[in-house]
Amino acid sequence: MSTTTANQIAQLQRSIATVIKGKDEAIELALVALIARGHLLIEDVPGVGKTTLAQALARSFNCSFQRIQFTSDMLPSDVIGVSVYNQASQQFEFKAGPLFANIVLADEINRTTPKTQSALLEAMNESNVTVENTTHALPQPFMVLATQNPIEHHGTYPLPESQLDRFLMRIRMGYPNRASEKEIIRNHSGLAAAGALVPVMSAADVAAMQATAEKIRVDESLLDYALGIVERTRQSEHLSLGISPRGSVMLHRAAQALAFVEGRDYCLPDDFKRLIVPVFAHRLVVSTRYASTAKKMDQAETILNDILESTAVPL
Repeated sequence: MSTTTANQIAQLQRSIATVIKGKDEAIELALVALIARGHLLIEDVPGVGKTTLAQALARSFNCSFQRIQFTSDMLPSDVIGVSVYNQASQQFEFKAGPLFANIVLADEINRTTPKTQSALLEAMNESNVTVENTTHALPQPFMVLATQNPIEHHGTYPLPESQLDRFLMRIRMGYPNRASEKEIIRNHSGLAAAGALVPVMSAADVAAMQATAEKIRVDESLLDYALGIVERTRQSEHLSLGISPRGSVMLHRAAQALAFVEGRDYCLPDDFKRLIVPVFAHRLVVSTRYASTAKKMDQAETILNDILESTAVPL
């Protein structure tokens, strides 16, 4: 990594940290998702800074940004766009929706219906959308930053497995520590401060970083380590759905991006071990035989951690 790139990443992390207090881990994982060409799902209770983190990350780049506030009455056309008949030209013209931006904040994505949620599937997987048999390419780089409240809350629709599988990672913000919360109280500005951030990178800078991260070296032993964990999720009696090949590919990309963010041109076992839970947990479906009253997200994480502890790490 060049000195210029390292400085840009450090500056970006400092910039976001001025708005998001005491959440360095969440900030770094958000950057990893961006550089890995992935999409990020932030799940937690209201009021812990989910939207603020997404807004701060988006505002830190000199690129197009759109925020979609999902509601129960929203339609797919409200997200993608619609074809409108132009009487002057006597032709239908496509009017692009808010999805056509480099970074899209899908706020409270699970407050809308599955039909509208599915409008994002093609965009997240292929970076384009199809309307009336015409395919429209999305701007590059393209990233969906989605926030959602826990599914136990009223007025939420659980994201289907196919939708969850499109997200590179799912993370939780968690409550801030006492010192950080005191600073938040004293200097509270929330989304206003995030909106005032000065961009420190351009879209071209991000694209260059993404291309460089894809060249990070990954030893065969690390791939065997990751695939060993993947196979165990498919064989576990506690799980009715294990990790798909897409999940394996995304873990590989995320590990490369993490190594890049930390200034290395090679991956370490700790890169994979650190990312297993945020990349894999939301892709697992816990068997109904072992389901309990505990949150499904916590159950999946517990199962993954048990697998991690009993899997030998390559030296």
